[in-house]
Amino acid sequence: MRLEQLKPRISYQMLLLAGFALAASALLGIGDWNTRDLIEMRRLEDLKASLAQVIPDELYDNDLLQSTVIVPGDGLSNAQEIVVYVARKQGLTKAAAFRLTAPDGYSGNIDMVIGIDRNGEILGVRVIAHAETPGLGDKVEIAKSDWILSFNGRSLKNPTVEQWAVKKDGGEFDQFSGATITPRAVVNAVRRGLLFFDKHRSEIVE
Repeated sequence: MRLEQLKPRISYQMLLLAGFALAASALLGIGDWNTRDLIEMRRLEDLKASLAQVIPDELYDNDLLQSTVIVPGDGLSNAQEIVVYVARKQGLTKAAAFRLTAPDGYSGNIDMVIGIDRNGEILGVRVIAHAETPGLGDKVEIAKSDWILSFNGRSLKNPTVEQWAVKKDGGEFDQFSGATITPRAVVNAVRRGLLFFDKHRSEIVE
């Protein structure tokens, strides 16, 4: 085939390919637009469910998702700022909840949510994402073990800051048989969460 005959065919194929690429991009854009609201709705549902596990319903009559305070992250998670969800009843702040991360889990980050009452006592802690070893480190999940409930009612005074560690490190909290790294990471992160709340108490508890 002569060169002058080949050039129109190449141009046609390039245009056809560009058309397919444009159509595919448009379809992806439409799909993203149509599912964006659904994804956001599911995210808020998951967040609301997590908050419900660490702040009892009887402590608030406001919408937790709409009652927030933004404070500096202070190394509590990967975020520079932390969203604190404030529980109020009849206008009085009763508790607060926020996310925190243990970056030193056996298999990476352990993401949690913690609820603390206005006096600095823990109402609940739940692990919401992790990659710890099944059968060992995953005992931080409430579905696998009640170990996470050992934080309920604890504060910076119960036990002391020095005792906020697993027993292997001279602290108050049990570790798992054959797995110390995971509970150690969680205990240290929860302690940091209490220190964070104490530091920003005046901003959170009005």
